[in-house]
Amino acid sequence: MDGGLGSFYDAIENPRASRNDLPILRGEKLVAYMREVRERALDVLENVDLEQAEDPRLRDGFVYEMLTAHEQQHNETMLQLLQMIDGYEPPELGDGGLDPTPASDAASEMVLVPAGTREIGAPDRGFAYDNERPRHEVELAAFRVDRSPVTNGIFAAFVEETGAEPPLYWAHDGDGWLSTTFGRRDPIDPAAPVIHVDRDQAVAFAAWAGKRLPTELEWEAAAAGADADHGNLDHGSFGTLPPVAAGASNCGAEAMLGDVWEWTSSVLEGYAGFEAFPYPEYSEAFFPDRYPVLRGGSWATRRNVIRTSFRNWDLAERRQIFSGFRCAADVDR
Repeated sequence: MDGGLGSFYDAIENPRASRNDLPILRGEKLVAYMREVRERALDVLENVDLEQAEDPRLRDGFVYEMLTAHEQQHNETMLQLLQMIDGYEPPELGDGGLDPTPASDAASEMVLVPAGTREIGAPDRGFAYDNERPRHEVELAAFRVDRSPVTNGIFAAFVEETGAEPPLYWAHDGDGWLSTTFGRRDPIDPAAPVIHVDRDQAVAFAAWAGKRLPTELEWEAAAAGADADHGNLDHGSFGTLPPVAAGASNCGAEAMLGDVWEWTSSVLEGYAGFEAFPYPEYSEAFFPDRYPVLRGGSWATRRNVIRTSFRNWDLAERRQIFSGFRCAADVDR
């Protein structure tokens, strides 16, 4: 095996702007090398004792699950690039195997999340990233949250009324809007969640609607009880879909998991008692840079990766990511 290849794939040492010039493997050589690495890794796993591991990185198979999840998260990153390629042929499109029962027709309807003590973050056992821990209690005032993510139809009305910039990959076609991802020109579905908006666009829409973005603590409280098995995940649909009734959270919010990553008003920082694990660069290195937090996963997120405590983050101006949002409001509205 060529151990020197590892330096080329170090994202910290190799910024995005220089990666195209790296002498990485390509084509059949890449596929063959990947196959050999994977086979050797599986051989190692056959002989690992996860019950007696003293190293916390090995205990309960943490490092192996982290590597699997990290690879699956890169599936989504690859799709962000593939959507820019003219003429890319996606697999056969469908409904992602979801329950077809439609959700509420009232796209702008809000649901109440009562005031109270909420548990935030991942439990002590089971896989989670360091920024999801420690699990802790917070006191939240009552608030309302949109039953479903903001839709294409409502966002189009906002664009047309205010002259705001449309989402990335939207093109106007006389009577309506088209999506240009994957080199196609398909009419947008007005009932599906809007996607490819940056955080400022989400904030501007919320102000136009007389609402605001939820904090990430509010978002997680509203998402409690959401079922990923009924979410538009795993790139089965290759796009957003109108929310379905199944899988709603305890408060009645729909499509909390899947379809679009949802911008929040919060920035990434450690919870009280945060400890970097297994290395500071996973989360802690991003804390000083004030990255906005996104929650909930998208149609391109792998189902076994997402959970209500999962915290994603990105630059506020990013739109090529599969990002959308829902709004919140105080209860006196």
